Amino acid sequence: MPTATGHTTAIRATRVIGTDVYNANHQKIGEIEDIMLDKSSNNIMFAVISFGGFLGIGEKYHPVPWSILDYEKDAGGYVVGLSKDQLKAAPAHSLSDLAGGDGQRHLSDAFNYYKVPPYWNA
Repeated sequence: MPTATGHTTAIRATRVIGTDVYNANHQKIGEIEDIMLDKSSNNIMFAVISFGGFLGIGEKYHPVPWSILDYEKDAGGYVVGLSKDQLKAAPAHSLSDLAGGDGQRHLSDAFNYYKVPPYWNA
């Protein structure tokens, strides 16, 4: 079943992980490093976008609400209304820290930073 933008509602995680993320000007700002799943509610908690660093050194991992990612076929990746500066200022953590405490510790911070209504209040 397609979404409002014409995309299908189901996608394999392996197709998402490693996909580039671009800003509205189609400048690459990172890539999808991982996806955190909420096992209790069957929702995607957030996508983890890696940004910065070289060969994994100095890499930053940003929890980004799934709802702000929009796949654009022409761009060959996800497009978000974020600049590199906005992403630099966004909450960033290690991958193990993002998964710690069931991911809940950083969930509200990410949704508040991006001003996205939380899926758990829907």
